[in-house]
Amino acid sequence: MALMMPALATAADCRDEAFEGARYSICEVDIASADLRVFLNDPASGGNLGSFSAVNALLAKDGQELDFAMNAGMYHSDRRPVGLYIEDRQEVAGIVTQKGPGNFGLLPNGVLCIREGRADVIETLRYAAEPPACRYATQSGPMLVIDGALHPRFLIDSDSRYIRNGVGTSQDGTRAVFAISADAVNFHTFGRLFRDHLGLPQALYFDGNISRLYAPELGRSDIGFPMGPIIGSVVPAPQD
Repeated sequence: MALMMPALATAADCRDEAFEGARYSICEVDIASADLRVFLNDPASGGNLGSFSAVNALLAKDGQELDFAMNAGMYHSDRRPVGLYIEDRQEVAGIVTQKGPGNFGLLPNGVLCIREGRADVIETLRYAAEPPACRYATQSGPMLVIDGALHPRFLIDSDSRYIRNGVGTSQDGTRAVFAISADAVNFHTFGRLFRDHLGLPQALYFDGNISRLYAPELGRSDIGFPMGPIIGSVVPAPQD
C-alpha cells in the first residue's frame, strides 16, 4: 500500500505590475493550499521578532522558511499591535471599535481573519457582531474596499501620497492578494488597485511609510526599523 504523504504548502505568486501609471509588487496566496500566518513575538524569549530575518530564524528550527511576507498592520512604539491580534488561535490584543486618530481610526477599518481553507477581510463592526473562529487575525485601517465600494472618505484628487501596502480577499475566501506600491499613491488610487485591477470586493490598508516586503522571487528582502505584526506564507526549507 502506498503511503499518503502530506501536501506541501504552495508558494505565493509574486509579480510586479503597473496600474494607472503607478508600479506595484503583488503577491497572491491560494488559501486552500498555503500556510499563511502572522508573527509578532519569539515564543521562547517573548521579545519582538521585528524583521523578516528573525521570523526566518524562528521557522528554521522546524525546517521551514518564509516564501513571502510583509508588515501586517499598525503598532505602538513598543511594537504592540494597535488593534486585534490573534496568533495560533490565541488573542494577544483585543479588537478596537471606536473612532480614533490617524489612519487606523478612519472608520470603517477592518480585520484580516485567516481560518482553515479561507481568509477574509471583514469590516470591524461586522466582525465584532459575529466574531469568526480565526486561527490568525490582524486589525488595521482604514478599509480600502467594502463590499465592492471604496471607503467613503477617499478623495480621488487627494495629495496625501505615500508608499502603501495592504491586502484584499475574494468573495469565496480562497484568494488573499497582498500589494505594496513602488510609487507614492493616495488612498483612492490604492483602493482602486484592489477593486478595479485585482477584482477584489474587500480590501484593507496595512500601513504607509514603513511598508516592507519579503519576496525572494522578486529579489526583495526589505530592511528598516523593527516592525510589529508580520504576515507571511510558510513553506518547507530546501534540504541540503
